[in-house]
Amino acid sequence: MSKSTVGGQAVMEGVMMKNQNKIAVAVRKSDGDIEIDKKNIKSWVIDKGFNKIPFLRGGFILLETMVEGIKALNFSAQFFDEEEEVEPSKFEKFLEDKFKDKTNDILIYFSMFIALVFSILLFILLPTFLGGILKKVTDNVMILNFVEGLVRIGVFLAYVSIISLNEDIRRVFQYHGAEHKSIYCYEEGLDLTVENARKFSTLHPRCGTNFMFIVMIVSMLIYFLFGWPNPLVRILSRLVCIPIVAGISYEIIKIAGKYDNVFVRIISLPGMMLQKITTREPDDEQLEVALCALKAALEEEVEKNDYKTDDEKVGKRA
Repeated sequence: MSKSTVGGQAVMEGVMMKNQNKIAVAVRKSDGDIEIDKKNIKSWVIDKGFNKIPFLRGGFILLETMVEGIKALNFSAQFFDEEEEVEPSKFEKFLEDKFKDKTNDILIYFSMFIALVFSILLFILLPTFLGGILKKVTDNVMILNFVEGLVRIGVFLAYVSIISLNEDIRRVFQYHGAEHKSIYCYEEGLDLTVENARKFSTLHPRCGTNFMFIVMIVSMLIYFLFGWPNPLVRILSRLVCIPIVAGISYEIIKIAGKYDNVFVRIISLPGMMLQKITTREPDDEQLEVALCALKAALEEEVEKNDYKTDDEKVGKRA
């Protein structure tokens, strides 16, 4: 099994780890205990054979990953909602009356829909609108598309920088760093201990932050092909291209996770630098949570006890 199949996501006071058909979420509760939820999943992407279609599989995998990510976030949030005795909103009560035991699934897909709409407004409509203002100055299609791409990158950087000012988000970013350190420890074949994981970098080439940055670069290149049509056609072309952009970006990030050469380091560099914002150095307790999630996701492999301590290997990635 390729170790590049292991991935993860930071959640509220915890980490979600995924290893092929197994997902585990570990959360540090306010009493200090670590709650672990692990389950086997059946990937509809694999079941339908979409994962074997290069340049198309990326979009399907992205949707599936979003669903699992929202489920993990909901699992972590429930502990803190219970402590704060948060009352269900009128909307949630309405859904519970209508859909009963399917309410949670409805909320998950509704959350995903809201996230997609927000992303489209912020990273597609706003940049193409602001880029269109430059039309009064120049008709050069290359310049207009390039400026739109720069605006998109600027909006993304501003968004990440602003949310990083929030204390709760900064803790999520620390767990993000813990996730990366733990995965590095596993990839190097070392014992999954806090001491070993602590020595690694918080920056990882297969991070979702890298993926987002690659998406913005790929989208800029693809949009060049459409010229600069009227606003409606321009927006529609951007929306239609979302699966194509996601598919190409997925193949690039997949390559970046398998190889370590000059080309891969160059294409990964912008995203790696951006991770200096989206990750923070975790403390030992946060590393412990990330390692618990990773061990639970690996489970059978960890039981084989085929890891080893090797300071020279650790130094390679630190």
